[in-house]
Amino acid sequence: MAQVSTRPGERAAPRARPRMLWSRVATIAGFLMPAALLYIGLVLLPVIQAVYYSFFRWNGLGPLQSFIGTANYARVLGDKVFRGALAHNLTILVLSLIIQLPIALGLALLVRHNLRGRAVFRTIFFLPYVLSQVVTGVIWNFVYLPQGGLISRLYQAIVPGATPPAFLAHPNTVLAALFVVITWKFFGFHMMLYTAGLQNIPAELEEAAQIDGCGRLQTLRYITVPLLGSTVRLTIYLSVLGSLQFFDLIWIMTTGGPVNASETMATYLYKFGFLRFQLGYGSAVAVIMFVLCFGFSLIYQRLVMRRDFE
Repeated sequence: MAQVSTRPGERAAPRARPRMLWSRVATIAGFLMPAALLYIGLVLLPVIQAVYYSFFRWNGLGPLQSFIGTANYARVLGDKVFRGALAHNLTILVLSLIIQLPIALGLALLVRHNLRGRAVFRTIFFLPYVLSQVVTGVIWNFVYLPQGGLISRLYQAIVPGATPPAFLAHPNTVLAALFVVITWKFFGFHMMLYTAGLQNIPAELEEAAQIDGCGRLQTLRYITVPLLGSTVRLTIYLSVLGSLQFFDLIWIMTTGGPVNASETMATYLYKFGFLRFQLGYGSAVAVIMFVLCFGFSLIYQRLVMRRDFE
């Protein structure tokens, strides 16, 4: 028959475990609480407030008295300027996916191997991303100046006596001109992500494929790109969310003009919510932007990025 030990140390062990468990819980809670409070106060509560304000006609100064239900949402969706702004966001999104990301991937592949001075090239390509969007906008405003700007001087040098085009002042060219700046600003960030992903691909796999008779393009298609899939999916995710929320650079360079030709959802929100003091209407625009971004994020992570976390 087994004997039950009655030594003090052994009797205290079962009681010590719950105390240790509660101590760990308290430690984890202590570390998480500051971040949780900041997240609730700066993210969740403003989202809830925006949803609540969107059901009122409110200028942001007086009390909330004029309840109008979903009239703000009907007005937003019925406004052709907002629909045009949404179309501009989607245009930037598509161009980013088919132009900006392939350029970033191509440059990452180019500076990946033993290219002389590749560290210098990486630094040069990444430098635009370090600049703030406000500084970038101011710099490119000078580049695009019709009189005395860099592009106008080059144009006059090539075509003497001709009038330089005003890219930011024409509705047909302003969005393309802005996308050039967006690409210059952000392709270096995606290039560095691709470079980091390429460094995690074992060189032995590509060498084995080449030994088996695969050319460089075949190795790139069947070995490199598939193994870089998680990084590609991440850059697509970041590029889409960034395209849907674009504000700073466009506001500094064009403020959404001319004649709303470069308007985005964020600039549209700023004009109505803060410049015209239509906080209820602006809140409805903000909620629509949130639903679009949050819905895409959930669907994309669920269907596309799920494999990266399994």
